[in-house]
Amino acid sequence: MSTALLVIDVQAGVVRSCLDADAVVARIHALVTRARSEGVPVVWVQDEQDFPYGTDDWQLAGPLVRDAVEPLVRKTYRDSFVDTNLRAVLDGLDVTHLVIVGAQTDYCVRTTAGRAAADGYDVSLVADAHTTTDAEHDGVRVPAAHVVAHTNMYWSGLRYPGRRFRVPESASVDFGG
Repeated sequence: MSTALLVIDVQAGVVRSCLDADAVVARIHALVTRARSEGVPVVWVQDEQDFPYGTDDWQLAGPLVRDAVEPLVRKTYRDSFVDTNLRAVLDGLDVTHLVIVGAQTDYCVRTTAGRAAADGYDVSLVADAHTTTDAEHDGVRVPAAHVVAHTNMYWSGLRYPGRRFRVPESASVDFGG
């Protein structure tokens, strides 16, 4: 099994108002550092619909820095696979297992993770390395912490034939599969 770390939309403009952003970004940074040291590819996804390419808000949230050899997928939809080269990048790396981190939990992270699962990837959604903002719909406010917790609960119960889904804490991520 070939694993890649998929870092979704951890951009200055995205995480600025997110729950526990500094701690989440620090955990993501530690995972990126560990992945690199273990020879695991790191694939970066950056949103260009709400954050135009090259602007301050488009930049990765510090201290994250993409190595020039690491793939960058530029997207304009919540699903990181739609109208991007993500699948080709993953195919080129022979990836079968994605370790997913990023922002925003209830939009780009969950949509991309769900698509990856349906398309046949094994997926580990890192429980403490994705974040979002409070949500509101039809007058009902949902705190960001509840969105993250619900997504972790949902993901831990996901089942597809022959696929493996996990929700590890960042300290126990297994890049070996």
